[in-house]
Amino acid sequence: MDSYTCPYCKRLLSLHSGTHITRRPSFSCPDESNFHGPNNHGPSESCIQVDFVKCPNCQRYSIFGVGLGSEVKDLVFKIKPVSSAIQFPDYIPVQIRNDYEEACAIVDLSPKASAAMSRRCLQGMIRDYWGISKNRLIDEISALEGKIPAAQWSAINRLRSIGNIGAHMENDVNMIVDIEPKEATALIKLIELLIQQWYINRHEQELLYAEIEDIYQAKEDLRHP
Repeated sequence: MDSYTCPYCKRLLSLHSGTHITRRPSFSCPDESNFHGPNNHGPSESCIQVDFVKCPNCQRYSIFGVGLGSEVKDLVFKIKPVSSAIQFPDYIPVQIRNDYEEACAIVDLSPKASAAMSRRCLQGMIRDYWGISKNRLIDEISALEGKIPAAQWSAINRLRSIGNIGAHMENDVNMIVDIEPKEATALIKLIELLIQQWYINRHEQELLYAEIEDIYQAKEDLRHP
């Protein structure tokens, strides 16, 4: 990758020797920064790649890694920060924030579980923001139809269906339907978009309306002391 968005200050930074270093430790060569296995023929069975990124804007570090060796090829991990969760304002209900942050924290470890948490987060938002509460999420989403743009409603319904894969067993227990980390990440991005459009935009509109009202009242007081 040539660029990176800092998870702390959200600034885009270019990756070069002053902002990014890589280490590839392994069991047989734990301290070598660019170890490529015996006789330089590729990574050993235990090799992992750890990337360190320092943001020049906020001076904070991001540290993450991926397995390169045959014994650790499925390993993907974040060290700092633990997840890429956005720190949303306190006026968003704490349970919604908790479910969202958990979905972010486990997106690489268990994409299915992350998708299920995104589904749970969606249900919490529909109940809180729209005041729609029914026995099943599918019924709550059906009641939401017509209240939001059709494309958004369709995406929400798809999130529910994908989240079901993580939340419920298939009828055929031998059927394997996996969810990839990038797919679970897409669901998280939809949750972030809904939080922005439903909660944050509403809050900012209310602040603006209140500011306009205060200006009006101040001018009226001057006109009619």
